[in-house]
Amino acid sequence: MDIRSRKYSHSITTKVIVFTIVVLFFSGILKSIANMEALTDDDFGIVFEDNYFLSKSYMLEVEPILSSLTQLVSEYKSEENISKGGTISTEDLKTIEESLYPDFEARSKIYNPSLSEEENFKNFKKAYAKEINQAKNQMITDDLKTYQGLMQVVAGNKDLLYYANDGVNEFTNNTFKGQFKGNPSYVIYKDYKREIYPATIEKNKRFNWITEDLDPLNAKNMEVSIAFKQDALDQKIKEWKENKSIATKAFILFITCSVGFLLSFAYLAFIIGRKSFKAQELHLNATDKLFNDINIVLLIALISSWIALVEMLTIEVINKLVFFLTIPFLIVALVLILSLIKNIKNRTLIKHTLIYLLLSRLFTFIKNVYKSGNIGVKTVLLVVGYPVLIALTFYIFPITIGFAAWFAYKQVKKFNAIKEGVEQIKAGDFHHRIEVDGKGEFASLANNINTITDGLKTAVNRELKSERMKTELITNVSHDIRTPLTSIITYVDLLKREENPLKIQEYVEVLDQKSQRLKLLTDDLFEAAKASSGTIPVHLERIDILSLITQGLGEVNAKIEALDLAFKINQPQDKLYVAADGKLLWRSVENLLSNIFKYALRGSRVYIDIEDMGHDILLTFKNISAYELNISADELMERFKRGDESRTSQGSGLGLSIAKSLIEIQKGQFSIQVDGDLFKAMIRIPKHNSLIS
Repeated sequence: MDIRSRKYSHSITTKVIVFTIVVLFFSGILKSIANMEALTDDDFGIVFEDNYFLSKSYMLEVEPILSSLTQLVSEYKSEENISKGGTISTEDLKTIEESLYPDFEARSKIYNPSLSEEENFKNFKKAYAKEINQAKNQMITDDLKTYQGLMQVVAGNKDLLYYANDGVNEFTNNTFKGQFKGNPSYVIYKDYKREIYPATIEKNKRFNWITEDLDPLNAKNMEVSIAFKQDALDQKIKEWKENKSIATKAFILFITCSVGFLLSFAYLAFIIGRKSFKAQELHLNATDKLFNDINIVLLIALISSWIALVEMLTIEVINKLVFFLTIPFLIVALVLILSLIKNIKNRTLIKHTLIYLLLSRLFTFIKNVYKSGNIGVKTVLLVVGYPVLIALTFYIFPITIGFAAWFAYKQVKKFNAIKEGVEQIKAGDFHHRIEVDGKGEFASLANNINTITDGLKTAVNRELKSERMKTELITNVSHDIRTPLTSIITYVDLLKREENPLKIQEYVEVLDQKSQRLKLLTDDLFEAAKASSGTIPVHLERIDILSLITQGLGEVNAKIEALDLAFKINQPQDKLYVAADGKLLWRSVENLLSNIFKYALRGSRVYIDIEDMGHDILLTFKNISAYELNISADELMERFKRGDESRTSQGSGLGLSIAKSLIEIQKGQFSIQVDGDLFKAMIRIPKHNSLIS
């Protein structure tokens, strides 16, 4: 054997050894996990628990009893209460009726569209009384089953003393009832107060399990108490310590085997395919000829089979047979994985797949066909194919000629339809549609012409709408400016003739009000013009959107209190930052708030929702209008358009238009929606980290 052969043999031996080490370490990982799974309800977290009262085991012992007792006294109370429907709320009945009402509308002969909704609903309740009662009885049956289940949980407890009372119903296994404080550990809830001993329990990271169980107890006469007996507590502490010892050993084994597995697998992945550690040339063997996608499918099937086999066996069996269950599967899986790694090194992970091979050949074929173009291909097929067809069907020659004539007639008919349609569109009939059946070049051409026609029609409609908006703008501007101006002229005339100082003072105050109103209109008009022209300088910066909203609401708190409005802000837990100009963004929000103050129903709620939409932040304002909104969202966005058609409010009608323009120059989007009396304004602004300069 020469030196080269000995080196190659040594390389193979090294790989086999490392391969075996990888298998052993992975088996050790599974062994540690199996040992941990053998511990009931515990995981590796027990290793880091200081004592039983800070453990998950304690909470799993206490929480089910607390939860069951809380539900019994706060909700279910007794079988008699459930049987009488005491657990069925008005909302539950409403849900039942809402689930049955669509069936009544669709199928019932009693439903009359000409009647009011209230009359139809009364008829529904009479006609579907049986179905409603059946659904109610089913809910009672379900609640009784739940009640029995809770009672079984409580009765099955042997280690805890418990007592629960709602003033009428009592649940206990303690003959001394409320005497729990003499026990080594207890949880007592009484008169809205809770007592927990030892206090260490409150430092348990799962302590919220207890508080969440006790939250539904909202009546003064409700009491829930549980306690550990001394012998039961001692036994639980002993079991916990034993489990912690087992878990600690399993955890050390898990960490050791995991590190060993990662290092050995990384080394094996590095040397695989090479004859020596320093060699650069990659060598593939017979298993590497298997297509990578088939390799992955086999790997997934192998892992799925192993998982299914493991799930069928008990923990005890897995502990005993872990090596025999793992090694055969792991060896095959490692061979497949290492083959994929070699293909990654060889840069053939994608190219060496069956799908890639088939798609590449199909793509090459289509590419070659497509190079000549669709019409050219069809022409070649007709020129070449038709003589072949004639030769093959010479005995039915008349039929073949007839088919060719019919096909030619259909194509000529399509061409004439397109020609006539173009003539009509050219004459100005933009509503005309060219209808060509089937697929092909003529159908595609007709569809393209129809699309062009639609574009022309849209452009014409847009121009007509623009002209109408200009006319309305002039009319509204004239009306809104003329009103205060007329008042000013009238009071100036009165002032000239008035000698009474008190009257003069009154007229001067009116003149001041009207002039300020006129100044507000002209300022808003000027700002709207600047905003829509895009000439306002924009300085984008990082802004905390929630802080901007809360600070702004603080500034207008006096108006909020004066109108008796309740603002509700819904926002994610994490802070959200937008890329915007602080002054311009606040001006937009201020316009929306001003709009709310002018048009919102007094004493109603106003909702502000802040949502993370990925690259953008969506800011939504929702309020109930004091006026009937018999106007579309598009019309409300027009300048000098107000929510009250009588134009009696103090607004200029420019607020929404200004807000829209200011948001758009900050790379955002602004829109509004009207649903009955509900008015929604939505601002979508880019997040700070998603800004593209």
